[in-house]
Amino acid sequence: MSNRPVAAIVLAAGKGTRMKSSLHKVLHPVAGRPMIEHLLASLDGLSPSRVVAVVGDSREQLQDRLGERVAYAVQDPQLGTGHAVQQAQDALAGFEGDVLVLYGDVPFVRAVTMQAMLDRLDEDDGPAAVVLGFEPEDPLSYGRVVADGAGRIAKMVEYKDASEEERACRLCNSGLLAAKSSDLFALLDRVKNENAQGEYYLPDIVNIAIADGRTCAAVTTDDPAEVGGINSRAELAAAEAQWQEYRREEAMADGVTLRAPDTVFFSYDTQIGRDVTVEPHVVFGPGVSVADGATIRAFSHLEGASVGEGCEVGPYARLRPGAEMRAGSKVGNFVEMKKAVLGEGAKANHLTYIGDATVGAGANIGAGTITCNYDGYFKHQTVIGERAFIGSNSALVAPVSIGADAIVAAGSTVSRDVADGELRMVRAEQLVKPGWADRFHDAMKKKKKADSK
Repeated sequence: MSNRPVAAIVLAAGKGTRMKSSLHKVLHPVAGRPMIEHLLASLDGLSPSRVVAVVGDSREQLQDRLGERVAYAVQDPQLGTGHAVQQAQDALAGFEGDVLVLYGDVPFVRAVTMQAMLDRLDEDDGPAAVVLGFEPEDPLSYGRVVADGAGRIAKMVEYKDASEEERACRLCNSGLLAAKSSDLFALLDRVKNENAQGEYYLPDIVNIAIADGRTCAAVTTDDPAEVGGINSRAELAAAEAQWQEYRREEAMADGVTLRAPDTVFFSYDTQIGRDVTVEPHVVFGPGVSVADGATIRAFSHLEGASVGEGCEVGPYARLRPGAEMRAGSKVGNFVEMKKAVLGEGAKANHLTYIGDATVGAGANIGAGTITCNYDGYFKHQTVIGERAFIGSNSALVAPVSIGADAIVAAGSTVSRDVADGELRMVRAEQLVKPGWADRFHDAMKKKKKADSK
């Protein structure tokens, strides 16, 4: 493994017209994370000393999202991939090391693949450039990499310019490339735009170096899917499906039971323990952790939530950001939690909203209970003590505290604190009027009959 410094140039200046979106193409999410951030996360595994994003249209969106994580270079006008890489030259001034050229819309390239390119670049034969090749099931009209058994490139050729013999070559050009900083920009200065599009193409540096008698080499990925580009909504959906398929397989290999794998959707950062059971049609948004032995029942949605050991969620439950379920707690059907803690062994079995609240261990929240946390301007806290019992159809008007072992009678609207062990019943006096309903029905029936004449 090379110890030379590493820099990366990430091309993200494309207009993304096929997306038909006001959102920058590389900011479209896969598994809850913008595609370019998938790539940057893999790149972080190499600890690069510099990363330059080459931007164009809608660059403000990229700068707002990525901030100072990367440096920026602007490509305007856009005159091809070689021209795009040239725009990063100033941002890499003074850098001496190896440079990777990556694409913001090719998000799944693994760190191990990038490292393989760098390792080949620093082998004894000193390649001027290393190209990442792949062998798809159907080569279609990809550019070909004509190379020998050791990966030394004889020629790079576009499909339209290739002979029948060259088209029979199955090794295709992914577009990704590695070169030493001392070679990259010197070779780019020699690239011409004598082609139908009048553009400067990055792969041309390989043929220039070969003409100079230099060695250029190809590294072949063992997974062609990792170099798949995303240029349209259909390709975005295909990338999502590909990512989800890998993640489901990984989860099951790690000891998770997925009752209907194709219906479960993970996010890029979902953490899920062993002996967890996930029933059909469950969605994990970003920021979810699920501890060992938990059960996530069907049609539940979790985002920004922590589910403790042995907990039970759903069916039809919604855990929103800040929801924390401690060991052995349970939320049932049509229960929603947000920015709330459900203590160990506590239960909210159905039809309940718990927001901006802390519920003590062993408490029981009856059906139809809501914490009234918002007054139209500010959010307020509800605190429910250990082993408290909240009767069905209760409204707890925050800020309010319910003591340990307290009971709130069904149908109560509680706006003042309840002490430990206290019963709080808030109901209007019930009135009984014998015969009133009978007289009402008689009057209404007579009126209806008269109106129908």
